[in-house]
Amino acid sequence: MSNSLTHFDQDGRAHMVDIAEKSETKRIARASGRIRMQAATLQIISSGTANKGDVLGVARIAAIQASKRTAELIPLCHLLYLTHIAVEFNLDQNNSAVECVVTAETFGRTGVEMEALTAVSVALLTIYDMCKAVDRGMTLTDIRLLEKQGGRSGHWQSRQ
Repeated sequence: MSNSLTHFDQDGRAHMVDIAEKSETKRIARASGRIRMQAATLQIISSGTANKGDVLGVARIAAIQASKRTAELIPLCHLLYLTHIAVEFNLDQNNSAVECVVTAETFGRTGVEMEALTAVSVALLTIYDMCKAVDRGMTLTDIRLLEKQGGRSGHWQSRQ
């Protein structure tokens, strides 16, 4: 990894990174995050009895939509043609939490880490929005990149 921040030019001004000279390769990123809640809230989600409907189904669509709109939300991100987005939810009964894992893929000149991270964040925010009537104390936590593949820097995996 480089020690310099690539989104700043030699004069310290923010700029969009020039990717014209980069090779097009298959790029994959996996990100995850969790939302902790009361046990009763998790029960509502897992039983599908929330007043607003299928919480995880709506959160899945929100994650996919968010991944496609990342360049609109993060100022210096490149607009990417995504080839695949997968969204998984794991219910953790012991810790009263829902884990979201997103895998984003593209074939291009820059990575999809921001798309995966954005998708996870919006999925968890959607769960919060749909369940806040019964549990305003939910906590989003541990949003992080798990793995990235492709490009000059090759394969990277989180050590956690």
